[in-house]
Amino acid sequence: MSFEVHAIASIEAVPAILWNSLIDADQPFMRHEFLHALEASGAVTSATGWTPAHLTVWQGEALVAVMPRYYKTHSRGEYVFDWAWADAWERAGGDYYPKALTAIPYTPAPGTRIAINRDSAEPATIFAALADHCCNGDLSSWHLLFAEDAEVDAWKDAMPELLERHAIQFQWRDQEFGDFDGFLASMSSKRRKEIRRERRRVAEQGITLSRLTGEAIDPAALAHFYRCYQMTYLERGQRPYLPFDFFQRLRRTLPEALVLIQARVEGQAIAAALCLQGDKTLYGRYWGSEVEADCLHFETCYYQGIEHCLVNGMMLFDPGTQGEHKLSRGFAPRRLRSLHYIADLDFRRAVSRFCEQERVHIDAYERQALTRLPFRHEVGASWRGAS
Repeated sequence: MSFEVHAIASIEAVPAILWNSLIDADQPFMRHEFLHALEASGAVTSATGWTPAHLTVWQGEALVAVMPRYYKTHSRGEYVFDWAWADAWERAGGDYYPKALTAIPYTPAPGTRIAINRDSAEPATIFAALADHCCNGDLSSWHLLFAEDAEVDAWKDAMPELLERHAIQFQWRDQEFGDFDGFLASMSSKRRKEIRRERRRVAEQGITLSRLTGEAIDPAALAHFYRCYQMTYLERGQRPYLPFDFFQRLRRTLPEALVLIQARVEGQAIAAALCLQGDKTLYGRYWGSEVEADCLHFETCYYQGIEHCLVNGMMLFDPGTQGEHKLSRGFAPRRLRSLHYIADLDFRRAVSRFCEQERVHIDAYERQALTRLPFRHEVGASWRGAS
């Protein structure tokens, strides 16, 4: 069985119908429409430090695998931070950039990073075929971020020299709660009362919430969301990574994946959170508010998402990276793994030592986080086992 591996300079080189035929229904960020919107809107180009160099695997005229890949001239928008590695290598006289990266730009959501037609090829043969193409001689390194565990294990089999790095995110999983009251019933009495108090506080400020999906997200609602999204960055003195055109393209080409949560006072929109959804998972991604209101962020970004999952039979809610405050609101720690190929052997050894030392701290952090879950003992035990 012979395969040909090709690098493409734009996702447009592969028809959407072919690319999407390999993508799992729970992976909206891997869809052709999402990746094309990043490129076509100008968010992902050589000018922004993200040069597309995707890898495709063919067997004759049949597309059997695809893997997003970018050449990077910086480490922004990745959320697995290697600035210290770059600084160390450049102080030693090397050039860390450009590097190769397999990830979804600006999206720290775990998921598939290589999509394979498993009816046409054994996954192990595809990983072996790609291994020689991930990092060429002009690049310092190749990095695989936020991949699923099975994919990480397959890559390690194909490339034993890969270094593994760990991180923690917080995610909500349905435990047959039934509805939001059932979710609260699984918690300790103290935490259940605190969440009810937070939700009641939002209502007492005259704020109402609504969830819009698909074509119900009209241009005005999307424009208001983007104003709020911009404010989140401007408050930190930054420009947003993603232009309005990116979101407009998603609304046109991938409406079924969009969930917009809107907060209003007397009919006037004041805050919004835009999520993406697969068939089993809700991904919380973008948020902003035009006002300061008690507990509004918790309601808009967490509780509304949990309710959406429970109403629609979705099993997992990934609300985004960071945030220990998620623990007390029912989001359990999840271990995430990334892989890193470092071309220089001496530098690889140094980075390996760093990863081993970091892993000790991650292990301790996860153990501590698990003790802070707000659930009753029997429910908390099942979540600890799932982590």
